[in-house]
Amino acid sequence: MLIFSMSVSLDGFVNDRDGDFGWTPPTDELFRFHLEQVSGLGAYLLGRRLYETMRVWETDPSLRTDEDRSAFADVWCALPKVVFSRTLDRVEGNARLAEGAVADEVQAALAATGKDVAIGGPGLAAPAIEAGLVDELRLFRHPVVVGDGTPYLPPVTDPILLDLVETRTFGGQVVLERYHRIRDRSR
Repeated sequence: MLIFSMSVSLDGFVNDRDGDFGWTPPTDELFRFHLEQVSGLGAYLLGRRLYETMRVWETDPSLRTDEDRSAFADVWCALPKVVFSRTLDRVEGNARLAEGAVADEVQAALAATGKDVAIGGPGLAAPAIEAGLVDELRLFRHPVVVGDGTPYLPPVTDPILLDLVETRTFGGQVVLERYHRIRDRSR
């Protein structure tokens, strides 16, 4: 299963008009949930900006402030990652630069593992969503309206039917919404 999961504002943006997402720090409860989710992945496909944001978990030992954050750093370092970038000529850690198109890399990542694969970054996820490759959307909706920024979802030409399969409220009033893509349109 290919999963697209990100924190979003109430109005559907992953960051504001200045690129800031400082309104998304997780509570300890939500951090443990993210640790559990990432621990279950077989690979992560991500764009350059998300790769650069998350690289600190591999390079900054000061983030290992407690057992959960140390465990997350260990899981993140071990997780195979495919980075899509037009500007990077190399990546670090357990990552490689994408060599193929998004659809080809998704197919290869899914074939290489018996686990779920995540795709991150709205710019990278957009063509995967439009091509019907994303099986599950996970939105961690924060109680803030930012008015403009980078939208979680791309504009689409045809409706994408979804089943709401889970909601959960975390401390800090963050609401998880999980949707599975409906493949059979006769439903």
